[in-house]
Amino acid sequence: MNLINKLIEFSVHNRLFVFIATVVLIIGGIYSFDRLAIDAVPDITNTQVQVNTGVKGLTPEEIERMVTFPIESALTGMPGVEQTRSVSKYGISQVTVIFSEETDIYKARQLTSEKLVNLDLPQGIKPEMGPISTGLGEIFHYSLKSKKEYVNESEELLTLMELRSIQDWFIKPRLLTVKGVTEVNTTGGYQKQYFIQPNINQMSRFGIHFDDIEEAIKSTNLNVGGGYIPQTGEQLLVRGVGLLKSISDIENIVIKRLGSLDIIRVKDVAAVKFDKEIRTGAATHNGEEIVLGTAFMLLGENSRAVSLRLKDKIDEIKKNLPEWVELEVVYNRSDMVNATLSTVEHNLIVGAGLVMAFLMLLVGNFRAAIIVAATIPISLLITFILMHWQNVSGNLMSLGALDFGIIVDGAVIVIENCVHRLQKRTKELGRSLSRDEIKSLVIQSAIEIRSAAGFGELIVIVVFIPLFALTGIEGKMFGPMAMTFIMALASALVLSFTLVPALAATFLSSNTKDVEPRLMTMAKRSFAPILNLALRFKKVVLGFGLASIALGVLLFSSLGSEFIPQLDEGDFAVQFIRPANISIENSIKLQRLSEDVIKEFPHVKNAFGRTGASEISTDPMGVNISDTYVMLNPKSMWPKGDIKTKKDLMEEIRKALANNIPAQVMMFSQPVELRFNEILEGTRSEVSAKVYGEDLAVITDVANKVASAIKKVDGAGEVEVESKGMSPMIQYTPKLDELAKLGVSSKPVLDVISTAIGGAQVGSIYDGVKKYPIVTRLSGEERRDVETISNLPVGISDGYTVKISDVAHIDFSETYSSVNRENSVRRLAILINPKTS
Repeated sequence: MNLINKLIEFSVHNRLFVFIATVVLIIGGIYSFDRLAIDAVPDITNTQVQVNTGVKGLTPEEIERMVTFPIESALTGMPGVEQTRSVSKYGISQVTVIFSEETDIYKARQLTSEKLVNLDLPQGIKPEMGPISTGLGEIFHYSLKSKKEYVNESEELLTLMELRSIQDWFIKPRLLTVKGVTEVNTTGGYQKQYFIQPNINQMSRFGIHFDDIEEAIKSTNLNVGGGYIPQTGEQLLVRGVGLLKSISDIENIVIKRLGSLDIIRVKDVAAVKFDKEIRTGAATHNGEEIVLGTAFMLLGENSRAVSLRLKDKIDEIKKNLPEWVELEVVYNRSDMVNATLSTVEHNLIVGAGLVMAFLMLLVGNFRAAIIVAATIPISLLITFILMHWQNVSGNLMSLGALDFGIIVDGAVIVIENCVHRLQKRTKELGRSLSRDEIKSLVIQSAIEIRSAAGFGELIVIVVFIPLFALTGIEGKMFGPMAMTFIMALASALVLSFTLVPALAATFLSSNTKDVEPRLMTMAKRSFAPILNLALRFKKVVLGFGLASIALGVLLFSSLGSEFIPQLDEGDFAVQFIRPANISIENSIKLQRLSEDVIKEFPHVKNAFGRTGASEISTDPMGVNISDTYVMLNPKSMWPKGDIKTKKDLMEEIRKALANNIPAQVMMFSQPVELRFNEILEGTRSEVSAKVYGEDLAVITDVANKVASAIKKVDGAGEVEVESKGMSPMIQYTPKLDELAKLGVSSKPVLDVISTAIGGAQVGSIYDGVKKYPIVTRLSGEERRDVETISNLPVGISDGYTVKISDVAHIDFSETYSSVNRENSVRRLAILINPKTS
């Protein structure tokens, strides 16, 4: 207490110092707020590292056995690991390692990197870690499309290929220079590739193998150096140039010379052209296929600031794009953050305004009310300084929790006692007080009431301290709120014993009147008869009170409950789940039709979606799944009608989609919420039931039964099993006996399958710094033709080939579309989005 007494005395006797210090704090608060990490909600993502591995030619079960399980096993034993999750799908393996909260993310990544170095994986498979980001990391989406109408499918292909090239080589490198951006992901379009599409009949006629084409390209497509030659005092560099530059160069490469001395070039046995790659993902915008870019924010950065920097960079990039290219921002996290901040700002201003207004009415002294009201903005600015110092982000939870009525409590007590003592002393002396007497009396008044002012605030602080004991998601959600509130309360408490006495000693006069406000007088007159009546009928009042408590407990037990109220992000997301055996082309068609239906609603500004996996598979969806983001117009632009709220609009869109496109399941969510669910629990729904086991057939059967049971529960809402059926597969099995008669192993058969159907990169063409692959693969029409893929030529010896159907069994079978694991056990989830009121 002596310390508080000395602080009060110092503040009154050194008022100029206190005022200067306050001005410095105000400036510091404004500076800190400008640099404060701002987001809509707290980032509750756990400490995790993703390991993504691209895999070609294997089924999901084979990927699990040969890639996912070895990676998962190696990473499980690292220090601090709490959980591992994995998913194996066609073309991709992803392992997610979750560490304890105290683990530093960079240490976690270092440990993971060390483990990945020594893994024994199939040849050519290289695991890579995902970006250093979080569930709130996808802060910026933009679309690239052509302003021109497509005349035919070929023009659309070439345009999407050129757009993808612009994204990869022009836009992405520039966005990566933006401070706070850790990665830029690409979805959709076609990678520019030079395809050598062999003619099977011509290859068989000339006895040419697929290996012959590959060897011819590799032996031609290179430059060599010859050092240098001194010449008349100069130094001449020597090089041999053989790098390919165009389709014509590839066509004229010599593959072999026949016994008849005829020269066989690439163009004699193959067509060289641009064609569609075998892709696992696509992007659409308002029903049109596009190239979609996604910027990831670096862990710990300010999402609002990074989004604004990205927007500025995009505006700069637009100036240098070709005329026919349209670059449009389709999702900007700063819009949601600004909307949330606007809500918080509105609440803070209205709250502070109401507190100030009531202070004027209840304190009864204008100067005293102004002094108390001044503590509100100043304590808030000091809180910003402390939040910036402690790296606490400003969001709906932390800033929205501030209660100015509690914050000014100490200042009200101090100033009210000062006013009361000044009036009383003036009456006793019968004259005006000097400034020195006022200062002395303010010190006495503040010291006298310090316990009441201090302990009231300290009790509230103590109430919030247990929140710091929360861990995990709860701790990340409520910890910043508790810390911010305590910071604001502590700041106001210090101001009550420093700035408030200093202002009171400066601006309060001996003419200050401690007059009871008219509002309080009226309240007393109204309350007095009610109080007397209650005292006369004590038993009735007590009985009514007990009955109210009992009724309240009964009603409370029947109410629904949730962890926290759902944040309305303003926009919403729809996840479409289609049959597992659907092709990417048909999935894109359904997605385009879905977006056309959504865009028919005038409430919708635009809709864009991702189907399947992106270039960096942070979210390895199958081609049967599409995430669609529906951006809404401001409500002021909504037409009059039955649709009044976002919930009404979502229900109408659900009905329209179900009526027009029935071949898909819909799950509604929100952009950030959708990603949070995936990152935190490995599923993309609000609630999930998980079935564990080793036999995929058994756990699939159990999961379907569980889903059927849950659907019967009232309010269950959307219920869907995570995996939808089996995917068809053509399987080639070498006939070892036949191959033995020919004196070869199964390798030629497997190489033909990999090259002719899957595609093999045999070289690259450079265009400046741009690098485009040369791929040998059958054309899309031939790959779909069963007769063609049954008659592929398998090279046995020089100039001799046989049909693949002669040396391999060709069967049709089914395989699981994905295999999920959690803590080294296979699992299947039932996705549930309950109905909420």
